[in-house]
Amino acid sequence: MGKKKILFVSQEITPYLPDTYMSEVGLNLPKNSIELGNETRVFLPKFGVIKEKANNLHEVIRLSGMNLILDDFDHQLIIKVASIQSARMQIYFIDNDEYFPRRVMFHDEDGNFLENNEERMIFYCKGVIETVKKLGWAPEFIHCQGWFSSLVPMYIKKIYNEDPLFKDTKVIYNVFDTEFEGCLNSGIINKLLFENKLDESDLTILKNPTFENLSKFAINYSDAVIQGSENINTEVLQYMKDSNLPIMNFPGEEGYEKQYNNFFDSLVEEEQLELTEE
Repeated sequence: MGKKKILFVSQEITPYLPDTYMSEVGLNLPKNSIELGNETRVFLPKFGVIKEKANNLHEVIRLSGMNLILDDFDHQLIIKVASIQSARMQIYFIDNDEYFPRRVMFHDEDGNFLENNEERMIFYCKGVIETVKKLGWAPEFIHCQGWFSSLVPMYIKKIYNEDPLFKDTKVIYNVFDTEFEGCLNSGIINKLLFENKLDESDLTILKNPTFENLSKFAINYSDAVIQGSENINTEVLQYMKDSNLPIMNFPGEEGYEKQYNNFFDSLVEEEQLELTEE
């Protein structure tokens, strides 16, 4: 297979966040992609627990300065960057002082799920796409890792579907076992409706924005799905199987990079076959 252009929209990457299976996958997949010669870009939220000085983060002035409108208010988009020298990999961080305060990720210092996690997720997902647009870069694949990236498939297929940068982009949604209890703020629907291309009927499933429904929402707008962890939510797993989308089963905890790459190649082959049949 030829070289690919892959955008990784990540929820966790080590060493910036605690060492978990998801954060290791977040590091190793783009690292392997770069080693294969693919044009690769990687994004991560600049959660407050990420230490800027220790990790040598610095702002990218030419990309920062945009404002994203959420719920009729402007929010400054700040882009920072850091490098993992051993992987020859550069990470773009989506930052905002209001949405990514110090010392927290998804819960406050008392362990409570943050009330504005839905806005933070909207800001992150839209911020990634707007930054990619500013870079003028057209990814062939977008790999979405975890629930915090779950709005990206909808944005690509509904909001940015007429943008020439994304007209041929395939979106792959990867479900891990990082579900949260309860649900996000139900105001997520009204905030998303500020996008002129969306109707309430597009967002019905988010009337109850649980982990399960966020995952289903992402699957509905994806071109392929991956079981990222061995034991993911059973309801979501069944929904994946019923979707008739190309699906990659859990690849194991070691040597999974090759299976991911083979899955990406299979999607290219499928597209080429469809073009031939046309």
